[in-house]
Amino acid sequence: MTDSPPHETTRLAPSPTGALHLGNAFAFLVNWALARKLGWRVVLRIEDLDTPRNKPGSDQLTLDLLRWLGIDWDDGPYYQSADLSPYRDALELLRTQGDIYPCDATRKQIEQAMSAPHASDHERRYPGPDQIAQALRDVGEQPVPTPSAQDVPLLDDDPYAWRLRVPDTDITFDDTLHGKQTLNVQQHVGDFVVATKAGHPAYQLAVVVDDARQGITQVMRGDDLLPSSARQVLIYQRLGLADRLPTYTHLPMVYGTDGRRLAKRHGDTRLTHYMDAGTDPRRLVGLVAYWARAQDERRPMSAVELIDAVGMDRLTTDPITFTDEDEAWLPQSSD
Repeated sequence: MTDSPPHETTRLAPSPTGALHLGNAFAFLVNWALARKLGWRVVLRIEDLDTPRNKPGSDQLTLDLLRWLGIDWDDGPYYQSADLSPYRDALELLRTQGDIYPCDATRKQIEQAMSAPHASDHERRYPGPDQIAQALRDVGEQPVPTPSAQDVPLLDDDPYAWRLRVPDTDITFDDTLHGKQTLNVQQHVGDFVVATKAGHPAYQLAVVVDDARQGITQVMRGDDLLPSSARQVLIYQRLGLADRLPTYTHLPMVYGTDGRRLAKRHGDTRLTHYMDAGTDPRRLVGLVAYWARAQDERRPMSAVELIDAVGMDRLTTDPITFTDEDEAWLPQSSD
């Protein structure tokens, strides 16, 4: 593990939609510490394309919190919103190849046309334009013909999103912790959005374009994004970038004692809460090390010390629980 090629590059990719929490701290610290241990370069990218959810000042707060934890980076921060041309070029290539098409279907229309369960609490399977049109006819509405793909502008604020044509076949990729993964994207989510009706590149497209052009070879993130990897593999293939496919490592998520993802119901787990309270950041790093099985008990630890302690072979896919003992231990003053 210590002879990793010098060209290996990972990235930290926070979104400025709110303050970082303990789950973010776990993913970022483990990613960063392993990168420093193995000699990877670290790129910092601010994923700020979801403009309605961006919060003023959140980007600077994120930088401050990363530094507070002891995290640094070699390149960046790069802001996605600074230059949309790489995403536009990718969409133009996909359009020229006939891989994408405009879609003005609403959430309500998709729900009416659904013939399969939703993929998650936030995403339903898109059944396809023919099913959408039939669903409209079933309620007495006449479908409006969709313009030719060449007549719809890319990344424009108009009524059309852009969807990728997804084959009804399995997509296979390897994950460092989870092993070989196989997913039929068509059955899971259908033709998915690569550019939104608001004129923004969608996450699935943007992350592939950025990772490819920034030379990212190691993607380490929460395992809630494991299913997204199949979609991203498909985009890599369609853009002719299959040779740049990164190595994926999906880390376990942090949950409350009720088995649900950390939220306000579990108390204030924002890093700002601890920073403002004067908590020694070494206690947060030490807790992350305990969760990552880099130490057997909760002990304060600096980010630099975590580099020596952390190991890919110690990580598991088991979910992490933020226990009452964890919560009680964090605010205490370090020796």
